Amino acid sequence: MNLKDLKLFFFFLCVSTIALAQEVYKGKIIDSQTNEGVEGVEIYKKTGGLLATTKPDGTFEIDNLKPGDYQMVFFSYQYKIKEEKIALKIGKAIQIALDPLGEQLTEVVLNQRKAKVFALTKLKPVEGTAIYAGKKSEVVLVDQTVGNLAANNPRQIYSQVVGLNIYENDDAGLQLNVGGRGLDPNRTSNFNTRQNGYDISADVLGYPESYYTPPAEALEKIQVVRGAASLQYGTQFGGLINFVLKKPNPHKKFELISRQTVGSNNLFTSFNSVSGTVGKVSYYTYFNFKEGDGFRPNSHFNSKNYYAHVGYQLSEKTKISGEFTYLKYLAQQPGGLTDTQFNEDPNFSNRSRNWFQVDWKLYAFKLEHAFSKKTDFSLQVFGLDAQRNALGYRGLPVNSPDPIGLDGNYIYERDLLKGKYQNWGAEARLLTRYNLGKQESVFLIGAKYYKASNSEQQGAGSKGTGADFTFKDDLYPEYPNKSKFVFPNENIAVFAENIFNITDKFSLTPGVRFEHIRTQSKGSYYKRVFDNAGNLILEEIIPDNRVLTRNFVLLGLGASYKPTDKIEMYGNFSQNYRSVTFSDIHTVNPSFIVDPNIEDEKGFTGDFGIRGRINNAFSYDVGGFGLLYDNRIGIVLVSEGPSKGDHERKNIGKAFIYGFESLLDWNLINTFEMKEEFQWNVFSNLAITSSEYLESEETNVEGNEVEFIPLVNLRAGMKFGYKNFLANLQYTYLSKQYTDAQNSVVAASTSVNNGIVGPIPSYDILDLSFSYTYKRFKLETGINNLLDKSYFTRRATGYPGPGIIPSAPRTYYATLQFKI
Repeated sequence: MNLKDLKLFFFFLCVSTIALAQEVYKGKIIDSQTNEGVEGVEIYKKTGGLLATTKPDGTFEIDNLKPGDYQMVFFSYQYKIKEEKIALKIGKAIQIALDPLGEQLTEVVLNQRKAKVFALTKLKPVEGTAIYAGKKSEVVLVDQTVGNLAANNPRQIYSQVVGLNIYENDDAGLQLNVGGRGLDPNRTSNFNTRQNGYDISADVLGYPESYYTPPAEALEKIQVVRGAASLQYGTQFGGLINFVLKKPNPHKKFELISRQTVGSNNLFTSFNSVSGTVGKVSYYTYFNFKEGDGFRPNSHFNSKNYYAHVGYQLSEKTKISGEFTYLKYLAQQPGGLTDTQFNEDPNFSNRSRNWFQVDWKLYAFKLEHAFSKKTDFSLQVFGLDAQRNALGYRGLPVNSPDPIGLDGNYIYERDLLKGKYQNWGAEARLLTRYNLGKQESVFLIGAKYYKASNSEQQGAGSKGTGADFTFKDDLYPEYPNKSKFVFPNENIAVFAENIFNITDKFSLTPGVRFEHIRTQSKGSYYKRVFDNAGNLILEEIIPDNRVLTRNFVLLGLGASYKPTDKIEMYGNFSQNYRSVTFSDIHTVNPSFIVDPNIEDEKGFTGDFGIRGRINNAFSYDVGGFGLLYDNRIGIVLVSEGPSKGDHERKNIGKAFIYGFESLLDWNLINTFEMKEEFQWNVFSNLAITSSEYLESEETNVEGNEVEFIPLVNLRAGMKFGYKNFLANLQYTYLSKQYTDAQNSVVAASTSVNNGIVGPIPSYDILDLSFSYTYKRFKLETGINNLLDKSYFTRRATGYPGPGIIPSAPRTYYATLQFKI
């Protein structure tokens, strides 16, 4: 698309914002026995989410619908749920009477009642100043999860998000490693990762890895939007993961929640939060402490996480808020294994002096303003001040221990890699609803500015065993793995989307995103070359300074067709882009080399599907997707030239990934009309994914399967309970997947000393969890990996390996919660 086309597109969208009169429908919710108004009743459209909440006198206003008949749900914790068809007419007041429950229900049962309200677990077409119409979206309601929240167990938390591939590195949930559809799960780097709407990764463009993951115990929900999110949230192929933290309690001045957890391998976590609203001021803050020994030797960890949110309601139309997040953790890393070592003893470790440290500070300020009942504005300003330090011996072969001299001391100095990340950004959004003909349309326009000033340094660490993160280059001047870079990056983006409601049932949502990306690297690396006899023949410091500026446009189109209130057919198409990152440039790694001519990746994602509900008992989301990935970056074995026999990170070729995805949920309580005190749900989450490299100049790549893609990815389970008692049984199965583009298999001759290439064998896991609530107390307990399966999900080429990183065996946990 050229600049002229872009101007025409923006002109078309801007013209569409000429707003006509907007109708407002007023009403009141009353108690059927007292005829008094009821405060806090939530009013939902069955297919579109929350419409309004009643004021203290029971009145409400709905201003974003055109006249017509709508199926609505009225929900309150103190009253029976009511579902009714409402006729919205100009000038006609709405009055609904709700019946009191007549009995005191527990908090567990009340939350179950709310979970039964349809459309609570999908993003509605418009939320705040964001558009999700026609997109593949999923929402995890964390408080409905019966599982190991204290350890951020991703298998359980994301059990109903289709097709995710998860690295399971530890049993404490220190980092989230999520991918999907052939995207590398490492530190969730292929998603735009946000917290409450702002970026939390190290550098969105240059190093989009997320070393910080908020604790599940602090989360209200997790929003997941697939590749089409690239138009509003960045260029990533994966889409968006947005962690929405709990909000201040609007009904109390002070609320305390304290959760203490103990588990296998000396796991102890403590989560404590306070929350409340005093006049126009609201607040929510927590402190989370984690400590444990891990399931392998040499894997002790200690983590501290603090968060604070303060909001102030300036007026009915304007609210400001500020947030601060701090995370610091230190983890000992037991290193990777070869296939032989893993098969003999998956809990083995021969690395006792590898360490990893993270220090993460996030700042955010948000302004929300309603210009009118139809036009909303938001501005977020955010910043990051963080660093991560990796220290250890990564020498090959993997199966060899750290060499020790005759004096009992270690011979080799350790490799030290330090990264510092200082960046800030601002994102503004304006959303307005308007009438176009007889139909209501919605227009969104936004802009984002992002500035990063980051640095990476690699060099010699100490020969000791402790977590000493100071460089020792002066003591070891000939240490070969040395580099030093700064990365001043800049990004300017403008994006727009518009929902055109063509009819009552059919809508189109075109979108566009303009990107200006300027990435730089300034620095040098140390190079040493040896001959076949091991003699040093070349030693030099090589400068590596690059400046790359790109200007491009991404386009997308979404469509939604709702033949009835309970069925929606959707589809979308969006272009994607991934710029070269720090790790793609020049980090000296003994496991692989980097192609100096590595280039950006590009492609597109398409989704289509049908979702809905049958008789308020069976819900489904079934569909397919296709993803074209051009210039895909990966690791291949060099077959010729001076680097023959080395593994090289480079652009491999063009790949196409496609598949079928389905999420089915059956509420047996509604099916058999059992009492509300009971809960009984079964679900199936299935992804069948295939892939192929269409083009490649590399040897033995074209026609191969793409990395990180199991053909079958299945999660199924059952949640059942009575009153205050809940239980959850979940089964997880992933078929075999490859970790390199050449689909390498593990040969007996190489398995002795190499664990970085080869397939990840299929595995299946069973998890069992329980919870029981009594007044102000709640007890949660469970067993993860109930059948004690031995498996792994990752072959690491660098930290925390290199080699196979085993996943946790059977573990236990118990959590006691107290709430006032």
